[in-house]
Amino acid sequence: MSAEQSARTIRQADGLDPVRAHRRVLYRSAKQNRTRKFHALYDKLTRFDVMQRAWKDVAGNQGAPGVDKVSITDISSRGPESIQTFLDVLTEELRTGTYRPKPLRRVHIPKPGRPGETRPLGIPCVRDRVVMGDFGFEWGIWSGVAPHQG
Repeated sequence: MSAEQSARTIRQADGLDPVRAHRRVLYRSAKQNRTRKFHALYDKLTRFDVMQRAWKDVAGNQGAPGVDKVSITDISSRGPESIQTFLDVLTEELRTGTYRPKPLRRVHIPKPGRPGETRPLGIPCVRDRVVMGDFGFEWGIWSGVAPHQG
């Protein structure tokens, strides 16, 4: 049974949206066979519905802009066409292997319960957040794995 067929079956049985059903199939496949290698994930991760879902999740968080100073509002304020163009360019960079993440914008925020002390915080660019969300770092695809091992 193909992953697409399995995702359709899971979606119908559990009432999930297509992206979540597809992620569940990949997760279950990895859990069933820990030595399984996934050779063709880019085609699954750069699908239109997956990229659009990653964008909606990032846009819903309304985070601060990264080093490129491009905010979510900058992209979405020009209308749905600009969001589509943004996702198309990002998808093409991922498919062709030309995507490179930008450096993090470093800010210092106060430590809770410790007046006068701060801790560093790295803020990624919007495009990098979309890619991180797309690759499952925010949805627990790598659950049980430390962040530096993902």
